Amino acid sequence: GLALAVVNPRQVRDFARDYAHAELLDLGPGVKTGVPIRYDDPREVGPDRIANAVGAVERHGAPCIVVDFGTSTNFDVVSPEGEYVGGVLAPGIEISMDALFQRAARLFKVDFAEPETVIAKNTAASLQSGLVYGFAGQVDGIVERIREELGAEAQTVATGGLADLIVPHARTLERIDPFLTLEGLRVVWDRNH
Repeated sequence: GLALAVVNPRQVRDFARDYAHAELLDLGPGVKTGVPIRYDDPREVGPDRIANAVGAVERHGAPCIVVDFGTSTNFDVVSPEGEYVGGVLAPGIEISMDALFQRAARLFKVDFAEPETVIAKNTAASLQSGLVYGFAGQVDGIVERIREELGAEAQTVATGGLADLIVPHARTLERIDPFLTLEGLRVVWDRNH
């Protein structure tokens, strides 16, 4: 039979039940993850963030900082004891660039690509430099502060669509795991069946 673990359950649940006749697992409160959630209100933690933490512990061990380059740039922290202890949410790369284009009349959209040099000589390369090195610097600053507050040299793993663009320029990002969220969902599925 077909089995699915879902992140956004309502519409998918109806489709799976009525058309695919699939069993669903709603990644939310009460689901066994193997990673205790130490958050003021665990219901506030998005299922994608939980899946990333579970996947990171399973594939890479603890302590760990997951940096997910999605709609927002999420930093999720797993303690040396293997507990999800919180994280950081920052504006994502695409959203930040879209906001810049909308507010600056003379700027235009550019490809998300690495510039040839940091010091750019045209507008497109200037935007690319700001994007790549700006987000790499943001990541390094946040990861360093997390490690200091955690009191551990937590390893890092990056995931998400634009991880390949930023990781080579961020000194604190050690590896890319493009299927981390899916791996976390698989692990949660297995732990509940």
